[in-house]
Amino acid sequence: MTDNRSRIAVALVVAALAGVALVSMVVDRRAFGRGHEFSWWSGAVLDLAVPVQKMVSTPIEFARTAFRDYVALLEVRRDNESLRERLAAISEENLQLREALVASGRLARIAEMRDDFEIPMLPAELVGLDVSAWFRSGLIDRGRQHGVFSGMPVINEQGLVGLVTATSRSAAKLMLLIDRQSAVDAVVQRSRSRGIVRGSRGDNLEFEFVVREGDVQPGDVLVTSGLGGVYPKGLRIGEVTEVSASDSKMLRTASVRPAVEFGRLEQVFVMLRRGPTMELLYATDEGDSADAPERPGS
Repeated sequence: MTDNRSRIAVALVVAALAGVALVSMVVDRRAFGRGHEFSWWSGAVLDLAVPVQKMVSTPIEFARTAFRDYVALLEVRRDNESLRERLAAISEENLQLREALVASGRLARIAEMRDDFEIPMLPAELVGLDVSAWFRSGLIDRGRQHGVFSGMPVINEQGLVGLVTATSRSAAKLMLLIDRQSAVDAVVQRSRSRGIVRGSRGDNLEFEFVVREGDVQPGDVLVTSGLGGVYPKGLRIGEVTEVSASDSKMLRTASVRPAVEFGRLEQVFVMLRRGPTMELLYATDEGDSADAPERPGS
């Protein structure tokens, strides 16, 4: 019962306010037509109508402003989504440009090496890496159908990576330079002292040389000597970091940091020509099968 009375009272107040506003508008219209000041009662009605009209117009203006802000918020949200999509596209383009710059630097260095060695080279991607306690090997996405055969050296723009040891039609396995079974005839670039580079613990190398003829110091650069019939002469191997003391009167060893960062190895290049020793060793290997193309340089 009380609720009904409250509702009726609110309705009567609203109706009265609306009536006052209506009367105000009628009086205002008549006064405008007559061109003179309002009478006292007309002025009183007008004074009362001002706050009433404010009460009526304020919620309407509030609703209009809220709707306008909501529409603006939707526009801002759409703009933000568009900007996020554009930013993602620009970031992707930037990443591709950086990769292209890195690749162009590699290709420029390899082009120089190709001219130096006069050996055709085939780019390949490293798709697998086996780094265990005893073996260091990799898998590339090029095989016999691309002209890749066992015994071919593998390099990148930094230096010597390793040697192809097995192939299939479309893939090949590499023995990395840091493998303990790897052995490379090397020479010190500064003094021309010769020795053998072998894989060691971790990602390091050891350089074993003859004491009597050896002139090896930290900072010396090692390159392939070209002897042994496996690798061409002049491929960068690494840098001597420490020369170890030895009780042996014949041999000494030096620690070598590889030129190639094997932990970041991605793209490599296969030198499509085997050395004389490898050519004799693999003369009757699977590379002579019917599905393989003619070997370059053979």
